[in-house]
Amino acid sequence: MNGQLANLKTTIADPHQDHISLSERQGRSKSKAMDSPSGSLSPVAIDLAGVSKSYGGKIVVNDLSFTIAGGECFGLLGPNGAGKSTITRMILGMTSPSSGTITVLGAQEPGQVRLARAKIGIVSQFDNLDLEFTVRENLLVYGRYFRMSTREIEAVIPSLLDFARLESKTNTRVADLSGGMKRRLTLARALINDPQLLILDEPTTGLDPHARHLIWERLRSLLARGKTILLTTHIMEEAERLCDRLCVLEAGRKIAEGRPHALIEEQIGCPVIEIYGGDPRELSLLIRPNARRLEISGETLFCYTPDPEQVRAQLRGYSGLRLLERPPNLEDVFLRLTGREMEK
Repeated sequence: MNGQLANLKTTIADPHQDHISLSERQGRSKSKAMDSPSGSLSPVAIDLAGVSKSYGGKIVVNDLSFTIAGGECFGLLGPNGAGKSTITRMILGMTSPSSGTITVLGAQEPGQVRLARAKIGIVSQFDNLDLEFTVRENLLVYGRYFRMSTREIEAVIPSLLDFARLESKTNTRVADLSGGMKRRLTLARALINDPQLLILDEPTTGLDPHARHLIWERLRSLLARGKTILLTTHIMEEAERLCDRLCVLEAGRKIAEGRPHALIEEQIGCPVIEIYGGDPRELSLLIRPNARRLEISGETLFCYTPDPEQVRAQLRGYSGLRLLERPPNLEDVFLRLTGREMEK
């Protein structure tokens, strides 16, 4: 356990190495695993092959396959009900797939779930901290689930609190923390066993922008140290900022997979003009000759065009219109693939 504690302190000690390439991170991931008592790490952290899951005859995950390499951040992107939480539950061995196979850190789920769970840190969608305990007491209790002694837990608490930027809150009741502080504590708690793999289920849902950006900065620091992250989110900016690769889901099906910017270029590949304030169907007929593609969502007309100035010129005679020109993003990819905006 002493070697594990040393690894943990090294993992969270240096906040200035956030921007490291995926190949370097994967090298660090393998090196840390070789130094750990559990032995070598497979270059594949998670592998799903032909996985389906049904509840009461309803298919919630449909023939899903993907592979996550050690040291990368892989995102499951989709609206509520897309199957993201069911997928994470299957990966954690909390429910079995109806068909297909799942391998996590070299262990086949669900039969070898105990082998894998000891190397996994989990941040659930909703905080499950004990509100009446202090910050320190929450960490002590959680560490005991991994059969760590009080002395071992106490040895890493200062580093965890420094990582979460909660050094001044050691003896504060969790009920008195802000929402952002609670999420940072939940993330720090997930690191107490120095996991190889972190599974984060909607980690920033409900947070204000400042708190969300602080969580993103902390996650980038973990990636820089070779941790593997599986991130489920419906927040497009979060997926685009953090993920090396992502899988876009709808109704339990994979509808796209790849690097965020590659998907944006492949599916969109030109500037976007959002047009508000007029009849979108009437306006679409006017600008169609200069548009690569048009999408209508509610009162908004999305115009994908390589020539934004020409589109603006065509609309100058219309009063009351508001035009927003911007680069394409993952929201556009989802709209392109599904015909609708991401449901929040």
